[in-house]
Amino acid sequence: MSRSALEFHGVSVAYRDELVVEGVDASVPAASLCAIVGPNGAGKSTLIKAALGLVPLASGSVKVLGGSITAVRRDVGYVPQRESVDWEFPVSALEVALMGSYGRLGLFRRPGRAERAHAMESLEQVGLAAFADRQISQLSGGQQQRVFLARALMQRAQLYLMDEPFSGVDALTEGAILRVLGELRQRGCTIVAVHHDLSTVRERFDHVLLLNKRLVAAGPVAATFTSQALQRAYGGRLAVMVDAAPDTTATSAGH
Repeated sequence: MSRSALEFHGVSVAYRDELVVEGVDASVPAASLCAIVGPNGAGKSTLIKAALGLVPLASGSVKVLGGSITAVRRDVGYVPQRESVDWEFPVSALEVALMGSYGRLGLFRRPGRAERAHAMESLEQVGLAAFADRQISQLSGGQQQRVFLARALMQRAQLYLMDEPFSGVDALTEGAILRVLGELRQRGCTIVAVHHDLSTVRERFDHVLLLNKRLVAAGPVAATFTSQALQRAYGGRLAVMVDAAPDTTATSAGH
């Protein structure tokens, strides 16, 4: 019986009295690569933030690594949407990566030589060691995304939550992210990513949650990511082309 790294039990979230996530029951197996997929406004990012305790629940509960997020926060890494970050803040790539060590160091210890060495290793892992002293405002969008991936790697987490990590990145960054995700999974980590490119779900993920405010379907990609489930999630906004192989789906969604 496989363990769950993340469990949603009847989770609802409301903004200004309007439900944006409603009654979600789902679990993500440990050591899996899971995509959260759905149309714009489906509540995908909100579900991630609910797992992190960044937004209050209207009802329900979330179990993270078998407990509450407050108890296991140091074991959870987060890569936010690039658009949500103030990139003009005057810090270097190395300083951002070092931020990933703060949870383990506590309030009163500052990063030392060991943490700086590990931060450099994390930047090396995402192909940015040469940019360690570069201010983040001087980096390209893809480089900025990789810096935040390095920060998450610094946490040495068991669970990584990522909000559209592939959105708007160049081919070099995409390759770096895919390589890191593969390495993390080999180490037994769980990765849950909000993802919008339906054509790459099958090749990049093994588990999927299809969401449109309510949960439409959840499970292994091979059994769950079907044209029927996608039509239920996206409705008329989805163009679906089914290949000769059963349940092999190439899709594109309107925005």
